[in-house]
Amino acid sequence: MNAPPSPRGAERTDGSSVRIGALVPLTRPGWVEAGEHLLAGIELAVRDVNDGGGIVGRPLELVVRETAADPQKAAAAVDELARLGVAALAGEYHSVVARAAAARADALGLPFLCSSAVLDALTEQPTDWVARLAPAQSHGWQIYADFLLGAGHSRIVVATQPSVYWASGTRILRDYLAPRGGTVIELDVSTLTPAAVCDELVDTGATALLLLVGHPDPAVSIVTSVRRDERLAEMLIGAPAGQPEFAEWATLLGDDGAAIPFLRYLPERLSPLGTRVETVLRERLAEAPSFVAFEGYDTITVLAEMLRSHGTDRARTAESWGRVAVEGTRGSIEFSRTPGISVWQWAWTPVQVVDRDPAEPDRFRILHVG
Repeated sequence: MNAPPSPRGAERTDGSSVRIGALVPLTRPGWVEAGEHLLAGIELAVRDVNDGGGIVGRPLELVVRETAADPQKAAAAVDELARLGVAALAGEYHSVVARAAAARADALGLPFLCSSAVLDALTEQPTDWVARLAPAQSHGWQIYADFLLGAGHSRIVVATQPSVYWASGTRILRDYLAPRGGTVIELDVSTLTPAAVCDELVDTGATALLLLVGHPDPAVSIVTSVRRDERLAEMLIGAPAGQPEFAEWATLLGDDGAAIPFLRYLPERLSPLGTRVETVLRERLAEAPSFVAFEGYDTITVLAEMLRSHGTDRARTAESWGRVAVEGTRGSIEFSRTPGISVWQWAWTPVQVVDRDPAEPDRFRILHVG
């Protein structure tokens, strides 16, 4: 009898490979496009590592588990991957999901390099088992707040939904803007229609609306309503969490999706490695790679170098974050202990505030650099 072909992420059992577990959101309610870009970067890096001889002659094997933006599913996946003998974990985009994964990795003694999640409190207590490539939310969102103030916006509405991540973002903005003369007004859109959001905006006298909500819904419907409301013609719409980064945003909103500033974690110029990776990823994805794809690539690049230098023992890997010095797609990557951050942190990833150019929505304009 012929066996069916192995699915993506199928496990080999001969012990010849070094395994890395990857956590990615690939189905709703996860942010699917972000997950696809993250996985594309991860898979390309694995290919490049193996083309370069693997881990001291052993092939690097990727074991993918889908999280669907579900913290419980992610925690269960970490348990499974630990049993399968992975040397380390990589990935995850959603902050609340990454927090659940980090808690399990910490409890199990499994090194986890988080690619994209930014929530400051990724673990409850300081840990040596978890490190992160993306900048902490407080760092990036304070840069975004500086951009708002520089653009003349001090009275700001945040349209938000109940979530640890959105609540954290609101608090960061309020705490940073208040001493600088700014005001943050919160609207819980879980109780408001898009039309009601517009009515509330008019009453607040705010000049900027920030979308601290899910994508595509309700973000897309709120943008459409605000853009159609003549009373709000001068209202800046912003999305610090990065919803406009992906092609789906432009597809769903067209011209309405332009001129909405968001945070992007890229330098003004990619490294030579980054330029090569960008070319290959563009071909793989059939579109320009997002910063999330570069985060995926850099995650595997760092872990592979650590495994080459320090071996595959999990404890030795966790002890070596502070000795990492790796050239990534976006610059030299080193980890340190940062005040207020419980995990080893790349301090700091390049941060930009960008938007889609109204004259050419497929082109991004850099508005502010932090």
